[in-house]
Order: sequence, then structure tokens, then C-alpha cells
Amino acid sequence: MTSRQRPEEGRTEHTPAHPAPCRIVICRDCCCGSPKVTGVDHARQAARLAENAPVRISACLDVCDQANVVVVQPSAAARAAGARPVWLGLVNDPDATEDIAAWVRAGGPGIAPCPDILDLYVFTPPRRAR
Repeated sequence: MTSRQRPEEGRTEHTPAHPAPCRIVICRDCCCGSPKVTGVDHARQAARLAENAPVRISACLDVCDQANVVVVQPSAAARAAGARPVWLGLVNDPDATEDIAAWVRAGGPGIAPCPDILDLYVFTPPRRAR
């Protein structure tokens, strides 16, 4: 895995040694990834997911009541076939992180069915005013 700073965005992107069919966005700002969510090794969570797919660390995704938020984005081919990103909230348990990692390894949205256990974490984010 490599890690590189993207100065133009002030974000860090983790890339696994081998390409993955989908990508992951992890919220890490005011609530997610902070001491406000106790008992979670936030750095380990990001590193574990990055072992399975490219991970982008995002600023606040405006769903703080769902901290820690992980968004699994489908591959380009799956998205072209109609797959959409899956938003997962309250991802504060190492087992949930492992379930996400396994799903991503299997192909993620549009390729592999979302494991039933992850249904407990799936939520629909509110639409932002444009």
C-alpha cells in the first residue's frame, strides 16, 4: 500500500498494491475519525480498508449523526450498469470494517450483493441544497 498527500485538496489517498474494482471514501473531519467516536482505532480502520481498495479520506460529509461514515463507490463499469454508491454509517466496530473489506474484495456495489449484516449500517444521506 502506498500513501500520498494530495496538496490541492488537503487529503491523503491510500492506494493498495493491486487495483480494486471499487473505491472507498471515509469521512474524517469534525466527528468521524475523531475522539468524539470513542473506542475506534480510526487509523487502523482506514488502513484495513485501504488494503482492499483505494481509499480517499474526505472532509465532513455532513452526516455527523452517522459517524463513522464509509461510502463504497462502485467501479466505473458497475456504475455504468446502474450501481450507485452505498453509504454506511455508525461503522464503529472492527467486525463491520472486516465485512466491508470482504464485500469490496468480492467486487462491491453492482458486482457482489451487499452482505445482509451490512444492511444494519446502510443509510440514505440527505440531499444537499444545490
